[in-house]
Amino acid sequence: MDLIADISIKDIIDILIVSYVMYQLILLIRGTRAIQLLKGILVVVITWAISIWFKLNTLQWMMNQMFTFGVLAVIIIFQPELRRALEQLGRGTLFSRSTSEEDQEITRGIGELIKAVNYLSQRKIGALLVFERETGLTDYVESGIELRSVISSELLINIFIPNTPLHDGAVIIRKSTLMAAGCYLPLSENPFISKELGTRHRAAIGMSEVSDAISVIVSEETGQISLAMNGHIIRNIHEEALLSKLFEELKPKTNTKQKNPFWKRWRVRKNG
Repeated sequence: MDLIADISIKDIIDILIVSYVMYQLILLIRGTRAIQLLKGILVVVITWAISIWFKLNTLQWMMNQMFTFGVLAVIIIFQPELRRALEQLGRGTLFSRSTSEEDQEITRGIGELIKAVNYLSQRKIGALLVFERETGLTDYVESGIELRSVISSELLINIFIPNTPLHDGAVIIRKSTLMAAGCYLPLSENPFISKELGTRHRAAIGMSEVSDAISVIVSEETGQISLAMNGHIIRNIHEEALLSKLFEELKPKTNTKQKNPFWKRWRVRKNG
């Protein structure tokens, strides 16, 4: 009886460890092209299982030949993800994330965005900036021009200057990285949206309807700054409220206690 209980406990621990490893690997490739490749591999595995179940010899032979070179193919296809995983494992960050470092990166990124948005607002230059959260926005990133650069107010301002190649479209930000510019977003079909709102605002609302992304919009007509999330839009939002809301929504969820809110710390640095 003790032996059975001991085996059961070992099995449970084994399953928990494997589940945790799989969960971390999914987090690692989430929002990347590897997700689509995994779907393709799943289709191949299902086809192989069907060929065995129905004894389809020719199809089974083809699948066996494919699996013979499959391991090498997977290594080649997933080379970027495997390299990133090994690098994180070497740094000891594959299964742990530094909340303080991530917090600092988000703080700096939001600060740069606020400076850029204020500049654009004062000059009535239209802009649309999207923060990715849990829902991957890779499909929308691929619709624009890939940048993968560090966020800076100067870069954001240059992107939205009229008549420049990237000014027409949205900027998508993933954590502290400016992923792409000139991206196309889905327009909201909500009939109750104010007729005063243009394409940028409708795209921002549409993005928040199909994902949990947060969008910041600068109106080209009025220079007003708006915030869109969860299918709703807050128009003419003030700088302090925007800072507070962005940091509240984008900060690491584990870091819930802050002696000084981000927007106060940023305002102190801004005022010198």
